[in-house]
Amino acid sequence: MNNRDKTILIVDDTIVNLDILSELLYEYDVVEATNGEEALSIVNEDKIDLILLDIMMPNMDGFEVCQKLKENPQTKDIPIIFITAKIDEASIVKAYDIGGADYVTKPFLPKELLARVKKELQIQDMISELKFLASTDPMTKLYNRRYFSTISEHTLDLVKREKKDLSIIMLDIDKFKKINDTHGHHIGDKVIMHLANKIIICKRKSDISARFGGEEFVILLPNTNINGAKIVAETLRKSVENAHLVYDINNNTLNYTVSLGVSQINLSKNQNIQDGLEQADEALYLAKKTGRNKTISTH
Repeated sequence: MNNRDKTILIVDDTIVNLDILSELLYEYDVVEATNGEEALSIVNEDKIDLILLDIMMPNMDGFEVCQKLKENPQTKDIPIIFITAKIDEASIVKAYDIGGADYVTKPFLPKELLARVKKELQIQDMISELKFLASTDPMTKLYNRRYFSTISEHTLDLVKREKKDLSIIMLDIDKFKKINDTHGHHIGDKVIMHLANKIIICKRKSDISARFGGEEFVILLPNTNINGAKIVAETLRKSVENAHLVYDINNNTLNYTVSLGVSQINLSKNQNIQDGLEQADEALYLAKKTGRNKTISTH
């Protein structure tokens, strides 16, 4: 772990305490706040990996800051270590009850505090790794089907609230069985990974892509109508068609194509993600049936 990659927010209304902690944590990227309001503003703007939080502060104490952070889905997973002069049992219990990860009393032992900070950051790294493994297809590093189901429902709720459009692209590799039979499954795997990279390059930053199974992929396009989705699909199709996949040390190349189906979820008719997937799948089937290497939309 490169400590400079980790950002620690220190929240304390006493400047001397901020200086002491900042000097102690010199190996990390440190951000300071002198009150709760400032801390909440920083967390909403910057990526914070850990918070060292004083309890006794004017206007908004550390307990209230912690509660607000834990109520916010964007900040609820940031570990919070309380650093305080309060040593009563009620305060300690409350700190853990509202979501604190650890509790350190002042005056603290510098090496002990550093060890606690390191431990919490290591725990967060392990949690992040587990989340990545649970949500990601190991071959392509795209989202897996299960995680796509979860994130697509969240995206649907968001576009409904904002009254935006939502479209879906489904695609798969043309004649993939022939590729495996001719070149072997190890080359088939390279084709799948090559296509995954093409998807990453061609999709927009806001688009959500996943390996749906085998050689089939799906892209969710928030704030995009079917015409915009067709442009993304065609860009991807042409990029694949014009590519030459070098698959061995002798620089042998392989060309392949993809077929794509595009749909737009009709929110006015209360359609859901499954409706959009079924429509895109029907369009994909038609693209395969009518010659492959083409994009077909539901309308």
